[in-house]
Amino acid sequence: MLYFIGLGLFDEKDISIKGLETLKSVDEIYAEFFTSKLFGSSIERIEELIGKKIAILNRQEVEEENVFFKNAKNKNVALITGGDPLIATTHTEFIVDAKERGIDTEVVHSSSIISAAPGLSGLQAYKFGKVTTIPFPDYNYFPNSPYLAILNNLKNDAHTLVLLDIQADKDRFMSINQGLKYLLQVRDKLVEENSNLNDLLINEETLAIGIARAGSKDKIIKAGKISELLDFDFGNPLHCIVIPSKLHIVEAEYLVKIAGANESILDDL
Repeated sequence: MLYFIGLGLFDEKDISIKGLETLKSVDEIYAEFFTSKLFGSSIERIEELIGKKIAILNRQEVEEENVFFKNAKNKNVALITGGDPLIATTHTEFIVDAKERGIDTEVVHSSSIISAAPGLSGLQAYKFGKVTTIPFPDYNYFPNSPYLAILNNLKNDAHTLVLLDIQADKDRFMSINQGLKYLLQVRDKLVEENSNLNDLLINEETLAIGIARAGSKDKIIKAGKISELLDFDFGNPLHCIVIPSKLHIVEAEYLVKIAGANESILDDL
C-alpha cells in the first residue's frame, strides 16, 4: 500500500489522528517539502511524534525517480507533505502511476491553504474564482498570467486566492510584499503595451488581504489598499494574498473589524 498523507498547515500538531496512526503503522516514510513546508515544526519533531525516521526527498527523487514506489508493492509506504496531499497536481499523477504499477493507494487528507485562506479572509468560499500563483521572476521569465487570472475573476465578480512561490530547496519563500509589487509591475507592463487597459487594471487603490502563517497562533490577517500593504511587516513565511471582488456587507464588516480594513469600504457597498 502507498499512503499519501497531509501534514496540515503549520506544525506537527496539525496531523490528523488518522494520519498519525497510519504513519505509526507503515514500514517506510518519505517526505517532500518543496510544494509546501511546515514552518512551525521540524523533521526531528515530526519523527519524535511518529517514533520513526523519515527520508526527505528532493524534487528529482520525487518527480523523476519516484523513489517511494520502489518498495510499495511489498511494504506499506507513506509519502507525507505539508497541507493536503492532493492539492499538488503531482500527487494526483502519482495515484494514476500507482494504479498502473498495481499498487494500492490511500489518501489521508488534511487542512490546506486552499480552504483555510478563504475562511481566514472572511470572504464567502463559493464566491472564489480561479486560484493563481505568483512565481519568482527569472531570466526571461516574468509571466502576466497571475495578474490576468485576478483580472478575469474580478470581471466575473469572483474573489481570488493568490498563492506565492515556494522554493524550499533554495530557502526562498515569496512574501506578500513581493507578490503585490509583482502585480504592480505587470500592471505597468500591460499599460505600456496597451493604454486602453487603464480602467480595468489592478492598482495601488485595489483592496487586498494579506494572510501570513495560517494555522499558527501568530497568524496575521491584514486588509487594505495595496499601497497600504506594500511596506507592512507580515513577518515570517508562509504568506498568501486574497484579492476580493464585490463584497457582501458581512464580508466587508469582517474585513473592517477583524482584518483592519478602513471603514470606508462599507461606503462602497
